[in-house]
Amino acid sequence: MSALPAAPLIALAGAYGVATDYWDWQGRHVEVSAETLIAVLAALGVSAQTPEQVDAVLADLELRSWRRCLPATVVTRVGWTPWVPVHVSAGTAVAVRIELEDGSTRDALPVDHWVEPRIVDDVEIGEATFALPDDLPPGYHRLVAELVEPALDPTSTTSALIVTPQRLDLPPQLDSRAIGLMTQLYQVRSETSWGTGDFGDLATMAGWAGRDLEADFLLINPVHAAEPSAPMEPSPYLPTTRRFVNPLYLRVEDIPEAQTDEVLPTVRDLATAAHALNAHDVIDRDAAWALKRAALEEVYALGLGPERAADLADFRRREGEGLERFATWCAIADVHGRKVEHWPTEFASADTPEVLAFAGEHAETISFHCWLQWLCARQLAAAQAAARTAGMRLGIIHDLAVGVHPTGADAWGLRDALAGGVSVGAPPDQFNQLGQDWSQPPWRPDRLAELGYTPYRDMVRAVLRDAGGVRADHIIGLFRLWWIPDGGTPAEGTYVHYDHEALIGILVLEASRSGAVVVGEDLGVVAPHARDYLLERGILGTSILWFEWEGDWPKPPEHYRELCLSSVTTHDLPPTAGYLGLTHVDVRASLGLLTRPVEEERAVEWQAIGRVREVLVGRGLLDPSLEVASPDGIRAVTWALHRLLAQTPSRLLAAAVSDLVGDRRAINQPGTSEEYPNWRLPLTDASGHLVRLEDLMSMSSGRALLDALRGH
Repeated sequence: MSALPAAPLIALAGAYGVATDYWDWQGRHVEVSAETLIAVLAALGVSAQTPEQVDAVLADLELRSWRRCLPATVVTRVGWTPWVPVHVSAGTAVAVRIELEDGSTRDALPVDHWVEPRIVDDVEIGEATFALPDDLPPGYHRLVAELVEPALDPTSTTSALIVTPQRLDLPPQLDSRAIGLMTQLYQVRSETSWGTGDFGDLATMAGWAGRDLEADFLLINPVHAAEPSAPMEPSPYLPTTRRFVNPLYLRVEDIPEAQTDEVLPTVRDLATAAHALNAHDVIDRDAAWALKRAALEEVYALGLGPERAADLADFRRREGEGLERFATWCAIADVHGRKVEHWPTEFASADTPEVLAFAGEHAETISFHCWLQWLCARQLAAAQAAARTAGMRLGIIHDLAVGVHPTGADAWGLRDALAGGVSVGAPPDQFNQLGQDWSQPPWRPDRLAELGYTPYRDMVRAVLRDAGGVRADHIIGLFRLWWIPDGGTPAEGTYVHYDHEALIGILVLEASRSGAVVVGEDLGVVAPHARDYLLERGILGTSILWFEWEGDWPKPPEHYRELCLSSVTTHDLPPTAGYLGLTHVDVRASLGLLTRPVEEERAVEWQAIGRVREVLVGRGLLDPSLEVASPDGIRAVTWALHRLLAQTPSRLLAAAVSDLVGDRRAINQPGTSEEYPNWRLPLTDASGHLVRLEDLMSMSSGRALLDALRGH
């Protein structure tokens, strides 16, 4: 039996934001074991193996802030006047100014607030207090404390100052409800796709949806970068980095240099081979990327004209060290494979002399990977432009994954900001009674503050570039994340709290600068105060019809939230046709994932579907004589469910492309890896036939389904 922690260890964990107890999904109070607390504290750089270590850290903790002249980062909001403590040797004169990001300066005002000096490391330290002005503009500024020691030249200390908007207002063009589509981009293949949907397909689909369906947005899966060589991770929610983009989505033919006589025959031959992959019923990313990379390398070898070369150089300068590190990681992976454990030991860190030497020797390969990212940025911008030109009020809404691969580019290049020895997951709940381990390293809250939140800011800014909005997966992770010590089960983890005022504030700041909306995926058990906070900051929530209940009955549509994106289904459920046909029960039964007999599982699901049907019939949205599981019944129920959503006050409503075509297969089966072809199924219709983008655009059901969301 695990030992319970002593009071000093509990105090130490609390000081670092580590939860020492929680309430589980069955309402039981759980006390976190000492072993878990010690392991999680170790991941935060705190040694707490013995009572003596705990006492020493607690004693040192009292003086930690007094050893700093300024806090590492100060986060505030427009209109706030926070007090900032400044620690200096007793008797030292100090002044504080604010260096704004536009180059101007302001003075912080001293506050008449006496704090008793303290002896710190044999030196008497005093605390001066300064108030920040209430009219600072939003942005990333610097605090500068200038010290004047007697008979010494002035010295200064700086720290980050981040001023965020009070809330994220909806963009002015969103003056009424917005209707849109959502899809997994790689699923939607056209005749010219190279085995997966790409950015050319995205531009075409967005143009069609905006022009012919009068859609306001198109929400797609994360397009974060995966590995540069096989085997490529299929899950878009387990990327190698969240800042950069997967070049698998590039449309080769849309690169101007690809149309030159020198490479056009080669590109056409490779495209022909890649087009054959579109006939496969399972997406083969590795085969698609092998052909596409071969074409891209041919095109890259041509070089660029002066204007485009200058644009690429500007892009590399803007993206700076982050891009160079990512490209270096890709170059190393090209040589040594994606498994970091197979790399030379001297490559374990991005800053070693050996890595710097490698970068010099492989500068051309690094330039190739930077060029790929430049192309991705240009093609995503073109897709957004196509969406807006077609009349979409928002355009493309991107998806931000909750974490990254444990051996990927971010885990390597940002290792100083990420915690080692733990992974992110979820505690046991009614849907996953063993809990979940997502195999993702979490941000270290303390290191983010030390770094001025720069890695987080750069990631958010990149995702919002040329976007109408972003969906933040598991947004509750900006409040707290479930950390699981290596070697432990998900049930042996605990929550670690983050500075949500900083993380969400930066998200609001970047979205406001982009004119974008932010949708927080806040499904599951979420503390009411967290949803209240998100509402206060202007972050939209998420509602999935099948998950919205009040007691034993479906929630009335009038009770849905207004500041919300509502839809019938999500990527962790089958499309509506599959859900009504209980395909999710069949799949889970075949894989041994059920926790009760299949007959009982079916009965429970049919009872829920039956109650939803009663609501639809009672509101006059469904003919009571229709059999739900029949083809006509499935189509009628699908349309009726979307008309039910039209009766909600939600500001954003989305229909899944998979529902539009009658697809039945779930794109993801939680709790599986290779047992089910997660994230690898192309779009099919109700009969299981492959659906191309051209087929999709010729269907009348697209307009009909969005009209159902409009209440027509």
